[in-house]
Amino acid sequence: MQDCLEQIARREDDVAAWQYIDTEYALSEARRADELDPIGPFHGVPFGVKDIIETDDLPTEYGSEIFKDNQPYRDAACVDVMRRSGSVLMGKTVTTEFATYQWGKTRNPYDPARTPGGSSSGSAAAVADKMIPLAFGTQTAGSLIKPASFCGVHAFKPTHGSANFDGIFELVARLDTLGFMARSVDDLAIFYNVVRDKEFYSRISDDIEEPLRIGVCRTFDYTAAETDSIHAVESAADRLDELGVQVTEYSLPEHFRDLAQTHKTIHDAGLALSMKDIHQNHGNRISDQLRAMLDNGASTSSQDLANATSHADRCIVDFASVTSEYDALLTMSAPGEAPEGWTTGNSIFQIVWTLLQVPCLTLPWTTGVSGMPIGIQLIGRKGDDEQLLRLGKWVDARKN
Repeated sequence: MQDCLEQIARREDDVAAWQYIDTEYALSEARRADELDPIGPFHGVPFGVKDIIETDDLPTEYGSEIFKDNQPYRDAACVDVMRRSGSVLMGKTVTTEFATYQWGKTRNPYDPARTPGGSSSGSAAAVADKMIPLAFGTQTAGSLIKPASFCGVHAFKPTHGSANFDGIFELVARLDTLGFMARSVDDLAIFYNVVRDKEFYSRISDDIEEPLRIGVCRTFDYTAAETDSIHAVESAADRLDELGVQVTEYSLPEHFRDLAQTHKTIHDAGLALSMKDIHQNHGNRISDQLRAMLDNGASTSSQDLANATSHADRCIVDFASVTSEYDALLTMSAPGEAPEGWTTGNSIFQIVWTLLQVPCLTLPWTTGVSGMPIGIQLIGRKGDDEQLLRLGKWVDARKN
């Protein structure tokens, strides 16, 4: 804890990853852990919490001045289980406005002129800058995988619903997923299983059946990818081929083509419903960008929403069968390097997988033309979370 606090003292003015941190509180929690016999694998290990996740002794402000100094007086389920496993809450990390697209104060630790991504911006930057070894994020569109790629950290978005979302600000229930950031696949796997109250505390095995079968999926939105991200996926495919993996090109079926628009329809309509009271009572205190999404969602017809939901449901069911010949898909984590300026970046390479509710793992892979991190993303089938983590560890250990 002391090491983490010293790093925060050195770097927080430049990175601004934290929404709320109290040094004495953090140290007192660490001292309390010192007095106890070890409970779990992360006993005494500090963790950060994205500020849409409730904590009973630290404020939760949801990235909005509307909820300044809001105190929930309860822990979200994920925070509660981490505390019960002996982990130590460090503080609350910065998020965007209600975990949407209006950026917060955090900067990319590799280049303060560039975005850390969003909406799990503070968590990604804090882990990347070694302020904290573990941090929670969430993903409703691209809020976890994209900032992890921009900041060069490992991140895992599990199968939708596999980790308890109770006590976390709801945006769109069928999309919202608790996610995990860390410095290794081992840490991600243990973190994920601790939160699920699973007695799986040892390092994850990367024993896998060979030969592996990986499909390189460029998606229907390939034109949004920049050269750096294209090269990262190609170099990963080449490396896997060298290792004896069966690497082939894979294209999603044609009826998956409009999933990005389907996501937007479901996302905006769901957002308009969950934020209806905030929109009505505090509309003048939210950003123009968020207000436009809420207005769009509120104007979505019931038929359009039903059509989008039906399309998503069909593709969710179909995905397992249309990828049955592969152990995982390989694709971009983000369009390229973190862009300059105050933006959260483009989520196009996450939203389809979020909508399909499948597990996604991003691995830091290379650097781009400006020296910024570039990740690659592995996609598994719904429910195959531990298999994807094992495969990810195998790939990560052999990238060089």
